[in-house]
Amino acid sequence: MSLEAELKVDIKLVARKNNENTIIDLENTKVGEGFFTIIAGPCSVENKEIIEETAHFLSELGIKIMRGGVFKPRTSPYSFQGLGKKGLEYLKLAAEKYNLKIITEALDEDTLKLVNECADIIQIGSRNAQNYGLLRKVGKLNKPVLLKRGFMMTIEEFLYSAEYIAFEGNKNIILCERGIRTFETKTRNTLDISAIPVLKKETHLPIIIDPSHAAGRRDIIPDLIKASLAIGAHGIMVEIHPQPEKALSDGKQSMIFKEFEKTIKEIKELADVLKVEIK
Repeated sequence: MSLEAELKVDIKLVARKNNENTIIDLENTKVGEGFFTIIAGPCSVENKEIIEETAHFLSELGIKIMRGGVFKPRTSPYSFQGLGKKGLEYLKLAAEKYNLKIITEALDEDTLKLVNECADIIQIGSRNAQNYGLLRKVGKLNKPVLLKRGFMMTIEEFLYSAEYIAFEGNKNIILCERGIRTFETKTRNTLDISAIPVLKKETHLPIIIDPSHAAGRRDIIPDLIKASLAIGAHGIMVEIHPQPEKALSDGKQSMIFKEFEKTIKEIKELADVLKVEIK
């Protein structure tokens, strides 16, 4: 046996093998096989009024999980970086008022402590998908983790990152396909839709799609949402905003409320045909 073969260690804890499908139970909703869970909210928490308006809108639609970035990893240091701790307070107040669960991103060990106190799901973003120190930290927590695929990661590398979390004891992991970098320029990234059936064969973890970051443009997001449901994803995480043209970050890929509501009605009809429960 070659040295390379000896050093090669199979993915163990998150591998499909004989493991039953992991279902993430959040009390008021679930993420996993048999469900199509909708997560929505603004790219970033900009102020108290917008996040409360969004929370009210989501509750009216029956959506149970709200997203919103408070610590924003931006390409430019001059871009809006989020409201930080104040944003967490706004998220928590709105979620409690409308009985919603919260998902938001932790960037490092310091922000992880703050996010862990507030969020119901901790997001590890694309840029941190191979930050193994941070992955180990969230692996020691008893809280669901949403792990986004790095924009240059192979599926195998994606699963190894999930393995880092599971290795530390936390098996409550949701994988998120959010598009990978290719030579294409018509979209922000290229949504790897084929990753969904591949991952469902390779792992027992739930896998959702972020069509917003994959597309980078709101006009094609409704079609990507429908494709997500049809291909067998366990849910979506979508950016919405009451006034996308005024958003402080990612306005071009944020759906307006009316358009999002129309799309949800359409996928509920598709879900009935596919015998999948919308959560």
